[in-house]
Amino acid sequence: MSIDKLQPAPNQQVGVYLPYYPQQGKRNILPYAISLYQKGAFEGERKIEGGESIPFIATWNVSTLPADLTRCRVQFDGNAEMSYELIMANFEFVDFLIEVILNFKRARLADFSQTFYRKLMRYDD
Repeated sequence: MSIDKLQPAPNQQVGVYLPYYPQQGKRNILPYAISLYQKGAFEGERKIEGGESIPFIATWNVSTLPADLTRCRVQFDGNAEMSYELIMANFEFVDFLIEVILNFKRARLADFSQTFYRKLMRYDD
């Protein structure tokens, strides 16, 4: 599934998330981020400065409420020893998916933001 082929989620599914995203720019991408969220997974590449990109697959449980918790697992290079998990509220995870889509539109690369990786690797704990 390619990010550029995402169809927007229905308005009733988007509506429950709107209060969490006051910024108009994010609201424009929100229907696509929810559509990606509902797929429960995507494959991407982590760009490494000065090196080769590392492929990954991100998977997560899907729920309907923004305040429910999502458990996201990211596995790099098909290696079980390079798997990481984190748990956060759905609305927070969908915000990271908005960034994935924006990054894809800019760079044609499906990847999470630096902020997501800091949280995943627990650098900010």
